[in-house]
Amino acid sequence: MTAPLAIGLMVPANNTTMEGELAAWLPPGSQVRRVGIPRGKALLTKETMPAYRDEAIALARQEFAGAKLDAIAYGCTAAGFISGPRGDAELAAKLSDATGLPVVTTARAMVKALQHDGAKRIAVVTPYQDAVNAQLEAFLADGGIFVLRMASFRAPDVEALCRITSAEVLELARRTMGPDADALFIGCSQLPTHAILGGLAAEFGRPAWSSISATAWDLMRLPVPA
Repeated sequence: MTAPLAIGLMVPANNTTMEGELAAWLPPGSQVRRVGIPRGKALLTKETMPAYRDEAIALARQEFAGAKLDAIAYGCTAAGFISGPRGDAELAAKLSDATGLPVVTTARAMVKALQHDGAKRIAVVTPYQDAVNAQLEAFLADGGIFVLRMASFRAPDVEALCRITSAEVLELARRTMGPDADALFIGCSQLPTHAILGGLAAEFGRPAWSSISATAWDLMRLPVPA
């Protein structure tokens, strides 16, 4: 059994899901210290990303530098997709430089988890608009993963995103997944998946990942300090 972890979590200020679900997926006794990155009601775009990124780095330095933590989880999935693989890696490096801690990003954790399972052709469920969905697909393709089918709630704003329930996610996942897909991925760290992911994996006999479960998995793979 992996030892308990102390994690600094960075998510959009509106995120009400990831803190509790991340703790539930981490080893018993783990602690999650959440910091919300300010944002408006609109969804993230390429135009708003630079200011959002800079705010995240400043908050990480303020809240986590010198803290007794094992790692930082950067839990804004869409921000990773919008930035692209290189931009996501650059942000992780800047957060690490600002805090002196290892950093796991949700976007990269998604790719690592699917690659670990040998998934090449997957089904995807998201809450995003088409532009972000296209960036998600490109992010996966960079890791050698092809999207067979993608279904989206296309939430028009943050308030609509936060109203999506686990039952709705379950229904859309069942309509999207199929025997031709190697795995299921449910994107966005706001979507609640802890109560349904195991059942979906058992139902389809295939791996089922979410943004939050992949982040927890990647955090538990970090080297243990000597």
